[in-house]
Amino acid sequence: MKNRHFDTLLVHAGKIEGTSNGPCVTPIYQSTSFLFDSSQHASALFQLQTEGDIYTRLSNPTTSVFEKRIAALEECSAAVATSSGQSSQFLAIQNIASNGDNIVCFSSLYGGSYNQFRSSFAALGIEFRFVDGRDLKEVESAIDKKSKALFIESIGNSDFFIPNFEEVAELCRRQDIPLIIDNTFGAAGYLFRPSEWGAAVVTHAATKWIGGHGNSIGGVVLECGNYRWDNGKFPLLTLPSDSYNGLSYWDTFGAKEGSKSVAFAVRARAQGLRDWGCSLSPFNSFLLLQGLETLSLRMERILSNAQQLAEWLSRHPKVEKVNYPGLKDNPNHSNAKRYLKGGFGGVLTIDIKGNRQSGARFVESLELISHLVNVGDNKTLISHSASTTHSQLSSAALKSAGIGENSLRISAGIEHIEDIKSDLEGAFKNI
Repeated sequence: MKNRHFDTLLVHAGKIEGTSNGPCVTPIYQSTSFLFDSSQHASALFQLQTEGDIYTRLSNPTTSVFEKRIAALEECSAAVATSSGQSSQFLAIQNIASNGDNIVCFSSLYGGSYNQFRSSFAALGIEFRFVDGRDLKEVESAIDKKSKALFIESIGNSDFFIPNFEEVAELCRRQDIPLIIDNTFGAAGYLFRPSEWGAAVVTHAATKWIGGHGNSIGGVVLECGNYRWDNGKFPLLTLPSDSYNGLSYWDTFGAKEGSKSVAFAVRARAQGLRDWGCSLSPFNSFLLLQGLETLSLRMERILSNAQQLAEWLSRHPKVEKVNYPGLKDNPNHSNAKRYLKGGFGGVLTIDIKGNRQSGARFVESLELISHLVNVGDNKTLISHSASTTHSQLSSAALKSAGIGENSLRISAGIEHIEDIKSDLEGAFKNI
Protein backbone atom coordinates (compact mmCIF):
# COMPACT_ATOMS: atom_id res chain seq x y z
CA MET A 1 0.00 0.00 0.00
CA LYS A 2 3.00 2.33 -0.10
CA ASN A 3 2.50 5.44 -2.22
CA ARG A 4 -1.26 4.87 -2.46
CA HIS A 5 -3.59 7.82 -2.06
CA PHE A 6 -5.62 8.39 1.11
CA ASP A 7 -8.92 7.42 -0.56
CA THR A 8 -7.43 4.12 -1.73
CA LEU A 9 -6.00 3.33 1.70
CA LEU A 10 -9.49 3.80 3.18
CA VAL A 11 -10.66 0.80 1.19
CA HIS A 12 -7.60 -1.45 0.92
CA ALA A 13 -4.96 -0.83 3.60
CA GLY A 14 -4.28 -3.72 5.95
CA LYS A 15 -6.62 -6.16 4.21
CA ILE A 16 -5.99 -9.88 4.62
CA GLU A 17 -4.25 -11.25 1.56
CA GLY A 18 -6.72 -13.15 -0.57
CA THR A 19 -6.63 -16.88 -1.15
CA SER A 20 -8.21 -18.89 -3.93
CA ASN A 21 -11.97 -18.28 -3.92
CA GLY A 22 -11.66 -16.28 -0.67
CA PRO A 23 -13.88 -13.44 0.59
CA CYS A 24 -13.60 -9.92 -0.81
CA VAL A 25 -14.84 -8.30 2.40
CA THR A 26 -12.85 -8.70 5.64
CA PRO A 27 -14.68 -11.43 7.59
CA ILE A 28 -15.82 -11.13 11.20
CA TYR A 29 -13.62 -13.52 13.17
CA GLN A 30 -16.13 -14.05 15.97
CA SER A 31 -13.87 -16.27 18.04
CA THR A 32 -12.54 -15.87 21.55
CA SER A 33 -9.38 -17.90 20.92
CA PHE A 34 -7.09 -19.12 18.15
CA LEU A 35 -5.38 -22.46 17.53
CA PHE A 36 -1.64 -22.97 18.01
CA ASP A 37 0.44 -24.78 15.40
CA SER A 38 2.50 -26.48 18.11
CA SER A 39 3.64 -26.14 21.72
CA GLN A 40 6.67 -24.23 20.48
CA HIS A 41 4.42 -21.86 18.51
CA ALA A 42 2.24 -21.26 21.59
CA SER A 43 5.28 -20.46 23.72
CA ALA A 44 6.68 -18.06 21.12
CA LEU A 45 3.39 -16.18 20.95
CA PHE A 46 3.20 -15.79 24.72
CA GLN A 47 6.81 -14.58 24.89
CA LEU A 48 6.21 -11.96 22.14
CA GLN A 49 8.75 -13.72 19.93
CA THR A 50 6.42 -14.05 16.94
CA GLU A 51 3.29 -12.37 15.64
CA GLY A 52 -0.08 -14.07 15.76
CA ASP A 53 -3.38 -14.31 17.59
CA ILE A 54 -3.91 -15.91 20.98
CA TYR A 55 -7.09 -14.46 22.45
CA THR A 56 -9.39 -11.72 21.15
CA ARG A 57 -8.76 -9.56 24.22
CA LEU A 58 -5.23 -9.15 22.84
CA SER A 59 -5.74 -9.30 19.09
CA ASN A 60 -8.14 -10.55 16.44
CA PRO A 61 -7.78 -10.83 12.64
CA THR A 62 -10.73 -8.50 11.93
CA THR A 63 -9.45 -5.95 14.42
CA SER A 64 -5.91 -6.25 13.04
CA VAL A 65 -7.13 -5.10 9.62
CA PHE A 66 -8.76 -2.08 11.24
CA GLU A 67 -5.57 -1.29 13.19
CA LYS A 68 -3.33 -1.55 10.14
CA ARG A 69 -5.70 0.62 8.10
CA ILE A 70 -5.76 3.41 10.68
CA ALA A 71 -1.97 3.22 11.05
CA ALA A 72 -1.60 3.62 7.28
CA LEU A 73 -4.02 6.56 7.18
CA GLU A 74 -2.23 8.32 10.04
CA GLU A 75 1.26 7.31 8.81
CA CYS A 76 2.10 5.73 12.16
CA SER A 77 4.23 2.69 12.96
CA ALA A 78 1.52 0.76 14.83
CA ALA A 79 -2.03 0.99 16.16
CA VAL A 80 -3.91 -0.68 19.01
CA ALA A 81 -7.71 -0.71 18.84
CA THR A 82 -9.69 -0.21 22.04
CA SER A 83 -13.29 -0.40 23.22
CA SER A 84 -13.86 3.38 23.17
CA GLY A 85 -12.19 6.75 22.77
CA GLN A 86 -11.94 7.10 26.54
CA SER A 87 -10.15 3.76 26.81
CA SER A 88 -7.69 4.80 24.08
CA GLN A 89 -6.69 7.77 26.23
CA PHE A 90 -6.51 5.60 29.34
CA LEU A 91 -4.31 3.05 27.57
CA ALA A 92 -2.00 5.78 26.26
CA ILE A 93 -1.52 7.50 29.63
CA GLN A 94 -1.13 4.41 31.82
CA ASN A 95 1.42 3.09 29.34
CA ILE A 96 3.94 5.78 30.33
CA ALA A 97 2.80 7.36 33.62
CA SER A 98 2.61 6.04 37.18
CA ASN A 99 1.76 7.25 40.68
CA GLY A 100 3.49 10.61 41.27
CA ASP A 101 3.80 11.56 37.61
CA ASN A 102 1.90 14.32 35.81
CA ILE A 103 0.57 15.13 32.35
CA VAL A 104 0.25 18.71 31.10
CA CYS A 105 -2.97 19.24 29.14
CA PHE A 106 -4.61 22.05 27.18
CA SER A 107 -7.91 23.17 28.73
CA SER A 108 -9.71 23.17 25.34
CA LEU A 109 -10.93 19.65 25.85
CA TYR A 110 -13.83 17.21 25.62
CA GLY A 111 -15.81 17.20 28.88
CA GLY A 112 -15.51 13.42 29.29
CA SER A 113 -11.75 13.67 28.95
CA TYR A 114 -11.67 16.50 31.49
CA ASN A 115 -13.45 14.31 34.04
CA GLN A 116 -11.30 11.27 33.28
CA PHE A 117 -8.14 13.30 33.64
CA ARG A 118 -9.13 15.43 36.63
CA SER A 119 -10.83 12.76 38.74
CA SER A 120 -10.14 9.18 37.70
CA PHE A 121 -6.44 9.58 36.93
CA ALA A 122 -6.04 11.64 40.10
CA ALA A 123 -7.31 8.62 42.05
CA LEU A 124 -4.45 6.64 40.47
CA GLY A 125 -1.94 9.27 41.60
CA ILE A 126 -1.44 10.77 38.12
CA GLU A 127 -1.93 14.54 38.08
CA PHE A 128 -3.24 16.43 35.07
CA ARG A 129 -2.23 20.07 34.85
CA PHE A 130 -4.69 22.08 32.75
CA VAL A 131 -3.22 25.08 30.97
CA ASP A 132 -4.24 27.66 28.38
CA GLY A 133 -2.83 26.43 25.08
CA ARG A 134 -2.72 29.99 23.76
CA ASP A 135 0.02 30.86 26.25
CA LEU A 136 2.97 28.55 25.64
CA LYS A 137 4.93 30.19 28.47
CA GLU A 138 2.23 28.99 30.85
CA VAL A 139 2.37 25.57 29.21
CA GLU A 140 6.14 25.29 29.61
CA SER A 141 6.08 26.52 33.20
CA ALA A 142 3.72 23.63 34.09
CA ILE A 143 6.27 21.04 32.89
CA ASP A 144 8.69 19.58 35.42
CA LYS A 145 10.84 16.49 35.90
CA LYS A 146 7.77 14.31 36.61
CA SER A 147 5.90 15.40 33.47
CA LYS A 148 5.42 12.46 31.13
CA ALA A 149 3.65 14.11 28.19
CA LEU A 150 1.79 17.09 26.79
CA PHE A 151 -1.78 16.14 25.79
CA ILE A 152 -3.76 18.23 23.29
CA GLU A 153 -6.62 17.85 20.81
CA SER A 154 -6.01 18.59 17.13
CA ILE A 155 -9.26 20.59 17.05
CA GLY A 156 -10.49 21.41 20.55
CA ASN A 157 -13.77 19.60 21.23
CA SER A 158 -15.14 22.42 23.36
CA ASP A 159 -14.15 25.58 21.48
CA PHE A 160 -12.42 24.36 18.27
CA PHE A 161 -9.07 25.75 19.41
CA ILE A 162 -6.32 24.91 16.90
CA PRO A 163 -2.82 25.47 18.30
CA ASN A 164 0.37 26.44 16.54
CA PHE A 165 1.64 22.89 16.11
CA GLU A 166 5.21 23.87 15.16
CA GLU A 167 5.61 25.82 18.40
CA VAL A 168 3.98 23.08 20.47
CA ALA A 169 6.18 20.40 18.91
CA GLU A 170 9.30 22.51 19.48
CA LEU A 171 8.35 22.97 23.14
CA CYS A 172 8.03 19.19 23.54
CA ARG A 173 11.39 18.64 21.85
CA ARG A 174 12.99 21.23 24.12
CA GLN A 175 11.54 19.54 27.22
CA ASP A 176 12.09 16.05 25.76
CA ILE A 177 8.56 14.84 26.46
CA PRO A 178 6.19 13.15 23.98
CA LEU A 179 3.33 15.06 22.38
CA ILE A 180 0.03 13.15 22.54
CA ILE A 181 -2.65 14.44 20.15
CA ASP A 182 -6.24 13.27 20.22
CA ASN A 183 -7.20 13.43 16.54
CA THR A 184 -10.87 12.51 16.79
CA PHE A 185 -11.94 15.76 15.10
CA GLY A 186 -9.18 15.31 12.51
CA ALA A 187 -11.08 12.32 11.04
CA ALA A 188 -8.27 9.75 10.84
CA GLY A 189 -5.97 12.03 8.85
CA TYR A 190 -8.55 13.31 6.39
CA LEU A 191 -8.44 16.80 7.93
CA PHE A 192 -5.25 16.61 9.98
CA ARG A 193 -2.38 14.15 10.43
CA PRO A 194 -0.58 14.58 13.81
CA SER A 195 2.44 12.47 12.79
CA GLU A 196 3.38 15.25 10.34
CA TRP A 197 3.43 17.88 13.09
CA GLY A 198 5.51 16.35 15.88
CA ALA A 199 3.14 13.96 17.64
CA ALA A 200 4.58 10.87 19.30
CA VAL A 201 1.23 9.26 20.13
CA VAL A 202 -2.23 9.70 18.60
CA THR A 203 -5.60 8.74 20.08
CA HIS A 204 -9.05 8.53 18.48
CA ALA A 205 -12.66 8.00 19.38
CA ALA A 206 -13.40 5.82 16.35
CA THR A 207 -17.06 6.15 17.35
CA LYS A 208 -17.19 9.49 15.51
CA TRP A 209 -16.27 10.14 11.86
CA ILE A 210 -14.30 6.91 11.46
CA GLY A 211 -17.42 4.83 12.07
CA GLY A 212 -19.75 7.58 10.96
CA HIS A 213 -23.03 5.74 11.33
CA GLY A 214 -23.74 6.02 15.05
CA ASN A 215 -23.84 2.23 15.47
CA SER A 216 -20.53 1.28 17.11
CA ILE A 217 -18.27 2.52 19.88
CA GLY A 218 -14.53 2.11 19.56
CA GLY A 219 -11.16 3.79 19.92
CA VAL A 220 -7.59 3.48 18.77
CA VAL A 221 -4.20 4.56 20.09
CA LEU A 222 -1.28 4.87 17.68
CA GLU A 223 2.48 5.16 18.02
CA CYS A 224 4.00 7.48 15.43
CA GLY A 225 7.34 5.68 15.79
CA ASN A 226 9.52 8.78 16.00
CA TYR A 227 10.06 9.24 19.75
CA ARG A 228 13.07 7.96 21.72
CA TRP A 229 11.57 6.33 24.78
CA ASP A 230 15.07 5.52 26.07
CA ASN A 231 15.79 9.05 27.39
CA GLY A 232 15.61 7.92 31.02
CA LYS A 233 12.05 9.18 31.65
CA PHE A 234 10.08 6.05 30.74
CA PRO A 235 11.16 3.06 32.81
CA LEU A 236 7.93 1.23 31.95
CA LEU A 237 9.21 0.95 28.40
CA THR A 238 12.93 0.48 29.03
CA LEU A 239 13.42 -1.49 32.25
CA PRO A 240 12.95 -5.27 32.29
CA SER A 241 9.28 -6.25 32.50
CA ASP A 242 8.34 -8.85 35.11
CA SER A 243 5.39 -9.77 32.86
CA TYR A 244 7.65 -11.13 30.13
CA ASN A 245 10.68 -12.64 31.86
CA GLY A 246 12.67 -9.43 31.96
CA LEU A 247 11.98 -8.31 28.40
CA SER A 248 12.70 -4.62 27.69
CA TYR A 249 10.16 -3.22 25.26
CA TRP A 250 12.56 -0.58 23.99
CA ASP A 251 15.49 -2.97 23.54
CA THR A 252 13.28 -5.45 21.69
CA PHE A 253 10.82 -3.24 19.80
CA GLY A 254 12.40 0.21 19.82
CA ALA A 255 13.69 2.10 16.81
CA LYS A 256 16.40 0.31 14.87
CA GLU A 257 18.34 1.54 11.88
CA GLY A 258 15.84 1.89 9.04
CA SER A 259 12.79 1.15 11.16
CA LYS A 260 10.47 3.02 13.49
CA SER A 261 9.70 2.21 17.12
CA VAL A 262 6.71 0.04 18.01
CA ALA A 263 7.74 -0.33 21.67
CA PHE A 264 4.94 1.90 22.97
CA ALA A 265 2.31 0.07 20.92
CA VAL A 266 3.55 -3.41 21.86
CA ARG A 267 3.40 -2.60 25.56
CA ALA A 268 -0.05 -1.01 25.18
CA ARG A 269 -1.26 -4.30 23.73
CA ALA A 270 0.79 -6.85 25.65
CA GLN A 271 0.16 -5.35 29.10
CA GLY A 272 -2.55 -2.74 28.53
CA LEU A 273 -5.15 -4.80 26.67
CA ARG A 274 -4.12 -7.95 28.50
CA ASP A 275 -4.52 -6.50 32.00
CA TRP A 276 -7.24 -3.85 31.56
CA GLY A 277 -9.32 -5.71 28.99
CA CYS A 278 -10.53 -2.65 27.05
CA SER A 279 -10.48 -4.46 23.71
CA LEU A 280 -12.60 -3.79 20.64
CA SER A 281 -15.09 -6.50 19.62
CA PRO A 282 -14.61 -8.12 16.18
CA PHE A 283 -18.11 -7.05 15.13
CA ASN A 284 -17.42 -3.41 15.96
CA SER A 285 -14.12 -3.66 14.10
CA PHE A 286 -16.09 -4.86 11.08
CA LEU A 287 -18.55 -1.95 11.35
CA LEU A 288 -15.73 0.57 11.70
CA LEU A 289 -14.05 -0.84 8.60
CA GLN A 290 -17.28 -0.34 6.67
CA GLY A 291 -17.42 3.24 7.90
CA LEU A 292 -13.82 3.94 6.86
CA GLU A 293 -14.46 2.97 3.26
CA THR A 294 -16.74 5.97 2.72
CA LEU A 295 -14.98 8.46 5.02
CA SER A 296 -13.76 10.75 2.23
CA LEU A 297 -17.14 10.82 0.52
CA ARG A 298 -18.96 11.56 3.76
CA MET A 299 -16.49 14.22 4.85
CA GLU A 300 -16.91 16.15 1.60
CA ARG A 301 -20.64 16.60 2.26
CA ILE A 302 -20.23 17.12 6.02
CA LEU A 303 -17.61 19.85 5.59
CA SER A 304 -19.68 21.58 2.93
CA ASN A 305 -22.81 21.48 5.09
CA ALA A 306 -20.94 22.73 8.17
CA GLN A 307 -19.47 25.69 6.28
CA GLN A 308 -22.83 26.65 4.74
CA LEU A 309 -24.59 26.33 8.10
CA ALA A 310 -22.01 28.49 9.86
CA GLU A 311 -22.28 31.24 7.25
CA TRP A 312 -26.09 31.16 7.23
CA LEU A 313 -26.41 31.10 11.03
CA SER A 314 -23.90 33.93 11.46
CA ARG A 315 -26.38 36.18 9.60
CA HIS A 316 -29.48 34.94 11.44
CA PRO A 317 -31.22 37.59 13.56
CA LYS A 318 -31.88 35.14 16.42
CA VAL A 319 -28.25 34.04 16.76
CA GLU A 320 -25.83 35.95 18.97
CA LYS A 321 -22.65 34.13 17.98
CA VAL A 322 -21.38 31.32 15.78
CA ASN A 323 -18.13 29.53 16.57
CA TYR A 324 -16.67 27.74 13.54
CA PRO A 325 -13.07 27.82 12.30
CA GLY A 326 -14.29 28.25 8.73
CA LEU A 327 -15.55 31.78 9.38
CA LYS A 328 -12.98 34.41 8.46
CA ASP A 329 -13.45 36.37 11.70
CA ASN A 330 -13.01 33.25 13.87
CA PRO A 331 -9.88 33.34 16.09
CA ASN A 332 -8.91 29.87 14.87
CA HIS A 333 -9.37 30.59 11.16
CA SER A 334 -5.73 31.34 10.40
CA ASN A 335 -4.40 28.14 12.00
CA ALA A 336 -7.27 26.14 10.48
CA LYS A 337 -6.24 27.30 7.00
CA ARG A 338 -2.63 26.42 7.77
CA TYR A 339 -3.10 22.94 9.22
CA LEU A 340 -6.43 21.49 8.08
CA LYS A 341 -6.89 19.90 4.68
CA GLY A 342 -10.11 20.13 2.67
CA GLY A 343 -12.27 21.99 5.17
CA PHE A 344 -12.68 23.36 8.66
CA GLY A 345 -14.32 20.55 10.63
CA GLY A 346 -17.78 19.06 10.94
CA VAL A 347 -18.93 20.72 14.17
CA LEU A 348 -19.98 24.27 15.08
CA THR A 349 -21.60 25.95 18.07
CA ILE A 350 -24.19 28.71 18.17
CA ASP A 351 -25.33 30.96 21.00
CA ILE A 352 -28.98 31.74 20.39
CA LYS A 353 -30.68 34.85 21.73
CA GLY A 354 -32.78 34.39 24.84
CA ASN A 355 -32.32 32.47 28.08
CA ARG A 356 -31.50 28.86 28.85
CA GLN A 357 -35.19 27.94 28.49
CA SER A 358 -35.12 29.37 24.97
CA GLY A 359 -32.36 26.94 24.12
CA ALA A 360 -34.34 24.02 25.50
CA ARG A 361 -37.43 25.02 23.54
CA PHE A 362 -35.36 25.44 20.38
CA VAL A 363 -33.92 21.92 20.62
CA GLU A 364 -37.30 20.37 21.41
CA SER A 365 -38.83 22.04 18.33
CA LEU A 366 -36.51 20.31 15.88
CA GLU A 367 -37.93 17.49 13.78
CA LEU A 368 -35.12 16.38 11.47
CA ILE A 369 -32.03 17.08 13.58
CA SER A 370 -31.37 14.51 16.30
CA HIS A 371 -31.04 15.66 19.92
CA LEU A 372 -28.29 13.51 21.43
CA VAL A 373 -24.67 13.64 22.63
CA ASN A 374 -22.49 12.49 19.77
CA VAL A 375 -20.64 13.99 16.81
CA GLY A 376 -19.37 12.65 13.51
CA ASP A 377 -22.58 10.89 12.48
CA ASN A 378 -24.14 10.84 9.01
CA LYS A 379 -27.15 12.47 10.68
CA THR A 380 -27.09 16.10 11.82
CA LEU A 381 -27.00 16.20 15.63
CA ILE A 382 -27.53 18.87 18.29
CA SER A 383 -26.93 19.13 22.04
CA HIS A 384 -26.69 21.70 24.82
CA SER A 385 -23.10 21.30 26.06
CA ALA A 386 -23.44 23.02 29.46
CA SER A 387 -26.13 20.58 30.58
CA THR A 388 -24.77 17.42 28.92
CA THR A 389 -21.19 16.70 27.80
CA HIS A 390 -19.65 19.48 29.93
CA SER A 391 -22.19 19.56 32.78
CA GLN A 392 -19.57 18.56 35.39
CA LEU A 393 -17.48 21.66 34.68
CA SER A 394 -17.67 24.69 36.94
CA SER A 395 -18.66 28.07 35.52
CA ALA A 396 -14.99 29.03 35.39
CA ALA A 397 -14.04 25.77 33.66
CA LEU A 398 -16.88 26.22 31.16
CA LYS A 399 -15.61 29.69 30.35
CA SER A 400 -12.05 28.38 30.02
CA ALA A 401 -13.32 25.71 27.63
CA GLY A 402 -15.14 28.34 25.55
CA ILE A 403 -18.67 27.17 26.36
CA GLY A 404 -21.54 29.53 27.13
CA GLU A 405 -24.70 28.82 29.13
CA ASN A 406 -26.75 29.03 25.93
CA SER A 407 -24.34 27.35 23.53
CA LEU A 408 -25.75 24.67 21.26
CA ARG A 409 -23.40 22.26 19.48
CA ILE A 410 -24.32 21.15 15.97
CA SER A 411 -22.58 18.24 14.25
CA ALA A 412 -23.32 18.47 10.54
CA GLY A 413 -24.55 15.36 8.75
CA ILE A 414 -24.94 14.44 5.09
CA GLU A 415 -28.58 15.46 4.60
CA HIS A 416 -29.47 18.09 1.99
CA ILE A 417 -28.40 21.48 3.32
CA GLU A 418 -31.78 23.12 2.60
CA ASP A 419 -33.58 20.52 4.72
CA ILE A 420 -31.20 21.16 7.63
CA LYS A 421 -31.74 24.92 7.34
CA SER A 422 -35.52 24.46 7.13
CA ASP A 423 -35.57 22.43 10.34
CA LEU A 424 -33.50 25.04 12.17
CA GLU A 425 -35.67 27.86 10.86
CA GLY A 426 -38.78 26.12 12.13
CA ALA A 427 -37.23 25.91 15.60
CA PHE A 428 -36.23 29.58 15.51
CA LYS A 429 -39.88 30.49 14.96
CA ASN A 430 -40.76 28.83 18.28
CA ILE A 431 -38.48 31.10 20.33
